[in-house]
Amino acid sequence: MTAALGALVTGAGVTAASAPSVSAAAPSYLTLEGAYGAGTVTNGWEKVERYRDTTPGFQATAAEGYPPDGRGNQDGVRVTYFGGVARPTSDRFLLYSAPGWNTGAKATPVLLVHGANDTADRAWANPGEAGGYGCGALSCPSTGLMQYLSARGHRVFAIGFAHKQGDNLMQAQAVGDAVALIKAKLGVSQVDLVGWSKGEMSTRAYVSSLKPAWGRAYAGDVRKLITLGGPNGGFDYPYAHGWAHDFSIWPECGGKINAPSPHSRMTCYGTYTAHPEFSMTPSGGYDDYPGQRQMLARWDGVYGVDQTAQDWYTTYYGGQGFYTAGDGIQAAIDAGSLVGPLQRAGIPASVTTYLLAGGSPDVIGIFNENRGPSDGVVFVSSALDTTGIAKVGATATVAGANHLELGWNSASEAQVASWLS
Repeated sequence: MTAALGALVTGAGVTAASAPSVSAAAPSYLTLEGAYGAGTVTNGWEKVERYRDTTPGFQATAAEGYPPDGRGNQDGVRVTYFGGVARPTSDRFLLYSAPGWNTGAKATPVLLVHGANDTADRAWANPGEAGGYGCGALSCPSTGLMQYLSARGHRVFAIGFAHKQGDNLMQAQAVGDAVALIKAKLGVSQVDLVGWSKGEMSTRAYVSSLKPAWGRAYAGDVRKLITLGGPNGGFDYPYAHGWAHDFSIWPECGGKINAPSPHSRMTCYGTYTAHPEFSMTPSGGYDDYPGQRQMLARWDGVYGVDQTAQDWYTTYYGGQGFYTAGDGIQAAIDAGSLVGPLQRAGIPASVTTYLLAGGSPDVIGIFNENRGPSDGVVFVSSALDTTGIAKVGATATVAGANHLELGWNSASEAQVASWLS
C-alpha cells in the first residue's frame, strides 16, 4: 500500500486544484482520493475518479486475496488510477465519466458495470485494448458501448472494481456508491444499470438488497436494469469443462489466465502439483476468486456433463481422477453461491429488467460451452432466466454475439440503446 492511497493523488494529469468536488448531497462515507483528466485518461473517457467507501464494516473486510504470481493485479492505466497500487483493497473503486456525462439530453444517466477479469476500459470503451482475441473475435474494435450511447445523448458512467474476481456483495455496495455519486453530480433521482456477465451479479444484488451484514440496502434509485450474458440462472462451465479449462490456468501447463480452477491438484508434463491459490473454494489460506464461486449452479440435470473430457466425473462430482483431484461443484456451491439467494431475494417491480443473451458459442481461444445453446460460456437459458424478477421489460438473444462480444456487437448495442430509451 502506498501513502498516495490515503490522500488525494497529485502528479501527471492529477492536481489538487483539478480534482472535482463532491456535491454536498453525496454520501459522507465516500472519500474522493484521486481525479484524472486530460493527459492521463485514455480510451475516450473524459475523466476517472477514485473513491473510497469509509464504512467501517467495508474496510474491515476489504482486503480480498490476490494470486501471489500477480495474474490478478490491476494493469495498464488502472494502476495509475488506483494510486500506483496493483492490488488495491475492495473499499476503493473507480468512477469513469464519458464525454457528455453532464450535457447529454437523455434524462436518466447510465452506469455500466463490467464482468470478471475485466476493466471498464476494455469492456466498454476499447475492446481491443488487450490485443488480439481480447474481445472474443479475430479483429477487435477500438470503441464500444460507451461511445455508442454517449453519441446518442446518454450521460454515461462506468465503475471500475478494485478486485477483478471480487466478492459480488462487496461490489454491489460499490455499485450503490457509484449510483449515489451520479445522483449527486447530476441532481437526478434514478440511474439505469447495465451489467455484463459477472456484472449482472453485483447490479442484481444491489437492487435486491442482498448485502453483507454491514451493508446498505437498496436506495430505490434504479429505473432499469439490463443484463448482458448474465448468469441469472448460474453457470457450471469450469466444472463441466475443467480439464480444458485448467490448461489455461495451471502454470506448470503454461497457463496464465486469471481464473479459478475446479481442481486442487493436477498433473502437468508428468508432475503432480497443488495450487490452492487458484482454487474455486477457500483452500490453504487462499480465497482469491469469491466472485466466481458465487455464480455457480448445476446444469448437469439439464444438459448433462461432457463425458469426453479427461477426469470428467471427478471434476464435476468430486474425487481423485487419473490426472486431477478436486471437491466437485456441489462443494463449491455450498461454499457460497449467490444464484439461489438472488432469485429468492427478487428484483422489485419498480426496477424494469431486461435480459440479453448471446447465441454464438465461438469465443476464440477457449473451449466453448457446447452442451446446449450458449454464448460460449453462459447458457442462453441461464442468461434469460427470469426467476425472481418481478417486472421483465423484455428478453432477447443476439444470435451473432458470443460472450465477449455482447458489449460491442452492433446488434447488442442497438438493443441496449432501444431498452434504455
